Amino acid sequence: MGRNTRKRRTPLATKAIAASAALALGGGGLIWANFYASAHESNNSGQNQTKAAAGQVATIACPDVGQKLTNVPDRARQGVATELANLDKQITEAYARLASTRQAQTQDAGFVQNAIVGPLKEKRAATLDRIRIDIQRVGGQVDAAGLSALAACTTQTANQTTAGGQNNQNGGQQQQNGGQQQNGGQNNGGQASANPSAGAGQNIGGQAGNGPVAADFVDITKVQPNVAAKPRKTGNASNGTFTTRCGVNANKNHNTDNVIVAPGVNNGAHHLHDYVGNQKVNAFSTNNSLIADQTSCQNQGDLSAYYWPVVRIQNGTQDFDQNKDGGGKEGNVGKILTPVQAQIKYVGSPTSKVTAMPQFLRIITGDAKTTTNGLANANAHWSCTGFENKVQLTTQYPICPQGSNVVRTFAFQSCWDGKNIDSANHRTHVAFADANGNCGNGFKAIPQLTMRLVYKIAPPVLQNGQVKNAYAVDGFPEQLHKAATDHDDFIAVFKNNLANTIANCLNQGRQCQ
Repeated sequence: MGRNTRKRRTPLATKAIAASAALALGGGGLIWANFYASAHESNNSGQNQTKAAAGQVATIACPDVGQKLTNVPDRARQGVATELANLDKQITEAYARLASTRQAQTQDAGFVQNAIVGPLKEKRAATLDRIRIDIQRVGGQVDAAGLSALAACTTQTANQTTAGGQNNQNGGQQQQNGGQQQNGGQNNGGQASANPSAGAGQNIGGQAGNGPVAADFVDITKVQPNVAAKPRKTGNASNGTFTTRCGVNANKNHNTDNVIVAPGVNNGAHHLHDYVGNQKVNAFSTNNSLIADQTSCQNQGDLSAYYWPVVRIQNGTQDFDQNKDGGGKEGNVGKILTPVQAQIKYVGSPTSKVTAMPQFLRIITGDAKTTTNGLANANAHWSCTGFENKVQLTTQYPICPQGSNVVRTFAFQSCWDGKNIDSANHRTHVAFADANGNCGNGFKAIPQLTMRLVYKIAPPVLQNGQVKNAYAVDGFPEQLHKAATDHDDFIAVFKNNLANTIANCLNQGRQCQ
């Protein structure tokens, strides 16, 4: 796996911004179909409406409020996190309303705006005001005008959600290899929609009608090599590795919570996670409960929480959560796949010794909302066995040749600010090293967590602009199951001096397990 280096990032807004600028950044959204484009045509109106639906499927992009809140006082963070979870819930509820009102949308050109987008803005405005109150109540400063500007959402065409061509990871740096990514709105592939109110052409593919589509897949044998050379190691490099064996979640430890982003909120992730390591992680976990729990890791001193969204095969089958929140009720459908391999390895820095990870450090790598946020924080790596050193994909899922398995890998941020175990937006306390492997801005090198998950998946088939037997990661329903939304979560929980043992192993250049 290529080393994950520092990525281009969009500066976080700290002042009032115009609504249009905020909307351009995206954040959450929901799928809708612009059926009314030809609703008033007198000839062949039904046929024209179906054609319009197939070509004009879009998302509604809402500013990602959580990424902009970089200075929330500690005493306000729980309340703010609860309200941010409410914003996500409002979007998923609006999405469900869109999916159940297809006929009304064909009959009323203003239905989406008046019945869905407008009310969504009003709900978001009230929630944002509660966030302002939470922050100001404890003496924090907030730009009220800038915050209120994040209430409005706007529509995006399907082309906007896949614009920019194939975007591959070159050692963690995004590079545009334009032309391979097609307009997702033009490919209504996948299984038939699970929503009985959505007829042919009224969804954008996938077993639940919210993706993936044919353009989300590529034959990896036809992709040009794009993995860059690793940074050159210096004489002060920490050359060791430390592998912790924690299983593949064969015991099916799942939930749809996310204690990092939405503590205290049931179904805060709106999609299902695999958990290895710490075995009792949920929305209500605390540092004290984590250190007292059991672990699936062979090294019983490793109680860290390692969790990621599940992968499903969309072949018409259903799993245990077909009718549950975070599962089928929110567009995450199909058979859940268990990895055949799951490797968790800590690696050193090519330019310096590493500092031991602080207890309870939280890191999120990747972005679950890239469909509407853009790729600034994307960190997805998709490949196939036998191709990992040549090709890593960000915005498409690979179709692997016979005998090759699908691989998803993660390389977490490896630079720490030396003070905080988390930050208000869960990003600014850690960073990626630069292209030469150096940490900047006073950050310290820490062991870099890397993960490699291997799945045995029958290759999807692309035919006539459609995809059969697609696979995809779980995600927020409005994110269309895009490959770029892949992400991974980690909470460092160590006993028996294990954090120092890992750092010493790397610094001494040993290969440890």
